[in-house]
Amino acid sequence: MAKSNAKKLREKLAREGKINPEAKRSEFVFTDMRTRMTKTKKDHLFQFKHKNHHSQDGSDGSFYFAAHF
Repeated sequence: MAKSNAKKLREKLAREGKINPEAKRSEFVFTDMRTRMTKTKKDHLFQFKHKNHHSQDGSDGSFYFAAHF
C-alpha cells in the first residue's frame, strides 16, 4: 500500500529527531468503546409485552372493539 502524506511527514519528523505526533496519542484512540449486544429472547419478548402482537387470529384480549353499524 502507498504511504499517506501524513505518515510520510511523521516519519520525516522522527528522522529529524523531533517529536512524533503519533506518540502523543491517547491509548483510548485504539479501543472500541461501543458495546455490541444482540437482544436475548427475554429482551425480545419484553419489547412486545403490552403491544398485542402475539396473536395470529386477532383474539388477543384487546379491549378495542370496532362494531360496524
